[in-house]
Amino acid sequence: MKKVLVVEDSSTDAAIVKDLLEKEGIEVFVAVNAGEGYRKAMELKPDLILLDLMLPDGSGFDLCVRIKQEVSLSGTIVVIFSVKDNMEDITRAFELGADDYIIKPPLPEFLVRKIRLYLGLRS
Repeated sequence: MKKVLVVEDSSTDAAIVKDLLEKEGIEVFVAVNAGEGYRKAMELKPDLILLDLMLPDGSGFDLCVRIKQEVSLSGTIVVIFSVKDNMEDITRAFELGADDYIIKPPLPEFLVRKIRLYLGLRS
């Protein structure tokens, strides 16, 4: 079973994403801040991390860099999931190693299709 870690401080957003992906047979874990996100990433070795940029204890940009520098997470896809929709933040995310950037709120069908594509799951 594929594993996704959602690093999101909004319990509402996290619950929506968790519900959508679990219906697809994907195992979903949630972290509410950057510190917990890093610890869970190291423990779980998820296939994909859906990462908010604005976290209570730090920046999603910083966490993205830490994850991408961690050899044991080299196969993990990092997708930024943020309300920040300006080109400066989007460009910075890619420069720091993010694999993609999804602006919130996406259409649920769009999010599910993108995640399934990243995970190599075919319909």
